[in-house]
Amino acid sequence: MPAVWFLTVGLMLAGISCQASAAPSPATEPEVTGPESASAVGGDTNATFKLGVGDAVSIQVYGRPEFSTITYVSPDGTISVPLAGSVKAAGLPPAEAAQRVAAALRGGNFLVDPQVTVFLVQYRSQQVSVLGEVRSPSRFPIESKTTILDLLAQAGGITEGGADTIYLLRPDKDGRIQHIPIDIKRLTSSASSLPAVTVRGGDAVFVPRAAQFYIYGEVQSPNMYRLEPGMTVVQAIARSGGITPRGSDGRIEIRRRTGEGSYVTLKPELTDPVEANDVLRVKERIF
Repeated sequence: MPAVWFLTVGLMLAGISCQASAAPSPATEPEVTGPESASAVGGDTNATFKLGVGDAVSIQVYGRPEFSTITYVSPDGTISVPLAGSVKAAGLPPAEAAQRVAAALRGGNFLVDPQVTVFLVQYRSQQVSVLGEVRSPSRFPIESKTTILDLLAQAGGITEGGADTIYLLRPDKDGRIQHIPIDIKRLTSSASSLPAVTVRGGDAVFVPRAAQFYIYGEVQSPNMYRLEPGMTVVQAIARSGGITPRGSDGRIEIRRRTGEGSYVTLKPELTDPVEANDVLRVKERIF
């Protein structure tokens, strides 16, 4: 009767350890099939991570410390095992890599019953791009439980011009890019019950520029300003420092772009909402 080999595989960084037999059933990774909220993409922590070129792994053989080593997945996708030589590892979960190492040691007649443990020490092969309104946009290596907030921190944080809704760009099984909106204020709120949103290799995080409006004329500080949700005309005027003594709150115009690309000029009430890219003008008093 063939022996059953039990291999304990731990993800050192993730603090996760799992046990696998010689023929483990592959873990499946949850799929995101459409534009969903943060709660829909926060459950990736149970996903099976696969080794890639550049990853650092620790190989340990129970009771045989001379076979233990820390090595990297080489460009050809292999890891170097003492005596056994190169063993295929890229594209495999650590459990399967451990089985390959055990088989190599057994096949070379170095050990009769090797019990091999493979730990993921550093996850260099998987990277995520952080783009848009962050202070240091770049590509960052991820670990097994890297979250969107971790990545934003590595990118220096969101700039003052960044929007409150950011997007997780994730390819689906057909290679199409999904744009998953995430309310960053809700995610970071102490009262929020949303789980941390973890990322995986191939993802991208995009922080768009916040909606803005421009105000000029008889206001204290004419300029471009961030448009807050639900902002009204009177609030927009207050944001610009208020009306000058020469200005009139009864002579306000909004130049707004329509869906067809043309512009219209409106005479709003003070309680009317301001829209993205509106241009407000406060005119002088007539007398």
